[in-house]
Amino acid sequence: MRLNLHAGQVKQIVGGTLDSTTAELKTNHVSLHPAGHFAKLYRDNALTGAHVIMLGPKNDEAATEALAAWPGGLQVGGGINDRNAKEWIEKGAEKVIITSYLFPEGKFSQDRLDAVLKALDGDKDKLVIDLSCRRQGDDRWFVAMNKWQTMTDMEVNQESIQQLEPYCSEFLIHAADNEGLQKGVDERLVGRLAEWCSIPVTYAGGGRHLEDLDLVKRLSGGRVDLTIGSALDCFGGDGVRFDDCVRWNRSQE
Repeated sequence: MRLNLHAGQVKQIVGGTLDSTTAELKTNHVSLHPAGHFAKLYRDNALTGAHVIMLGPKNDEAATEALAAWPGGLQVGGGINDRNAKEWIEKGAEKVIITSYLFPEGKFSQDRLDAVLKALDGDKDKLVIDLSCRRQGDDRWFVAMNKWQTMTDMEVNQESIQQLEPYCSEFLIHAADNEGLQKGVDERLVGRLAEWCSIPVTYAGGGRHLEDLDLVKRLSGGRVDLTIGSALDCFGGDGVRFDDCVRWNRSQE
């Protein structure tokens, strides 16, 4: 499960339009409930590993509220760097998620990754690397940063995965071209991630039916987790009931 925050509100957004400087933003749903409401919902249903993603500025207060509702139970991402990573852990995040800071001017920086890990006292179990990406051609994906608007020089492939695995405890990978569209998961990417990753990896983007949970499990041999957003009834969707997702999770234990 994930919790997207935009301008302090819980929203479901079409990922490819997420540029706050233009009028192109397309929003599927704006919740009437605050972030803390959903954090408590996840806590009460033991939905560990949920992501709180701050999409742009003016989200610190909402994210802090969510973490306070479930200390140690949520991961937080969006604007994380070497200066604030430990602060978010101290606020109650189980782990911090980092993307854009690792790619100054769109180029991967090992020095920045080292700096973030150092800020976390070398504890890679506190770090999730977000390699959210856009498809280039039929079978290539490149990391997209800055709310998925800027392409980077890093291709998501076996080489880059192996390069980064020693520095984090898991990966979060959105298929940005599928995000918020409910048009189905990127099956080819899910299959590749299962081949390349030896640590936990969560895929996001395009989940629209409860059956997609079984699909991703089958495609990946159980090695890739799926997170569903816009299709959930608690986020204004009509494709997946939250309670059905909870039951599916429990059936896997």
